[in-house]
Amino acid sequence: MAAADKPLPEGTDHVINGASSLGDDDIGTTATSSSTDASSDASDTTDGSTAGADAPRGAFFERFEDVKAQGYDRAREYAVLGKDRTTGALDDFIRMINDAAGQVDSKVGSQYGDYARRAAEGIASFNDALKGKDVDDLFTDAREMVAKAPAIAVGTAAALGFVVARLAKAGLDTAKPDKDEPSA
Repeated sequence: MAAADKPLPEGTDHVINGASSLGDDDIGTTATSSSTDASSDASDTTDGSTAGADAPRGAFFERFEDVKAQGYDRAREYAVLGKDRTTGALDDFIRMINDAAGQVDSKVGSQYGDYARRAAEGIASFNDALKGKDVDDLFTDAREMVAKAPAIAVGTAAALGFVVARLAKAGLDTAKPDKDEPSA
């Protein structure tokens, strides 16, 4: 067998029986082999060649899937971290509202303090629901909300983007020293 004497091209792991004996009427057909993986690795092309054409493409898609999985894992980690920080911040906010409600009771009246307490209870129930959900459930809920009301989702995203931009700008402005003040 003469084909076994020659080294195989790079990306080819075995010889496909009958691949070198394609006639003019066989062009465009897949060479067959007794090996099941050899026949699955072969692919039709316009010139009838079947050797290793999918190897670089397969490696690319394998690498792409790896990067995609790593990105998903990292995004999930950040989402869990963000959820934990958000629930912690809401806990602090609830404590602050309850403290303020006591002061409102003494200065304005208990009716207005009760309003603040009810608002704190509403935020606390939302916070408890947020703590009880998995990040994947939150993503699913967000997808469903966007599918049901895309205009509200876009408006909310725009409003949140505006708030985040303003907070970032305010944070950058406080980080810059004033021109009139001497730097330390």
